[in-house]
Amino acid sequence: MSDANYKKISMDGLWNNNPATVQILGLCPLLAVTGTVVNALGLGLATLVVLMGSNICVSLIRQYVTDAVRLPAFVMIIAAMVTVIEMLMQAFTFELYEILGIFIPLIVTNCTVLGRADAFASKNPVLPAALDGFMMGLGFLVILLILGGMRELIGLGTLFTNMQLLFGPMAADWQIQVVENYGGFLFAILPPGAFVGLGLIIAGKNVIDKRLKAIQKARASDEPKVSRRVRTTGKVS
Repeated sequence: MSDANYKKISMDGLWNNNPATVQILGLCPLLAVTGTVVNALGLGLATLVVLMGSNICVSLIRQYVTDAVRLPAFVMIIAAMVTVIEMLMQAFTFELYEILGIFIPLIVTNCTVLGRADAFASKNPVLPAALDGFMMGLGFLVILLILGGMRELIGLGTLFTNMQLLFGPMAADWQIQVVENYGGFLFAILPPGAFVGLGLIIAGKNVIDKRLKAIQKARASDEPKVSRRVRTTGKVS
């Protein structure tokens, strides 16, 4: 696979086909737990690892699984990856695991994970499949972080609250009090605030895409037209 294809895979995951802003998939956990940056980061990292791991496993077995059992096999692989993530979070980040609750097991039903396994990993070698899983997971993680940061800032007036839940005692002092004596804005923390925040992110992306297309169109129209000489043979009367 050429470098251009790897670039396309990366751009699709991060921007052109982002799971959250373009495919509009995985909205249930995205809207439910992104009240703070640490929650968004924990869920995003878990989803990224599951996406990348399941893509690799599906790519490895793609030639040995028949169509009759393809989807059940993919679901079993994804469920196994999610179980591993659950056990790791219970061992090392138990408090964050309790906060995220049911949304960690629900990664099994995330349409993004199963969709990439079936649409891409089952048809491509390991390296492109791994890159696709990583970039799709990274694109999803970035949107989670932006939304989590927006909601925490507007709702609590802080950033990076309780980061020790993910990174341990060394992160206890990472909290930034952006607005002193802030009374809070409950709407931003509740799910309706997440809907509004995600809508603003999608609208912003659409505006940027529109401006980029306009710039490309303007550049194309400014390029000088190359005249072509036509060679004729024979007698001209």
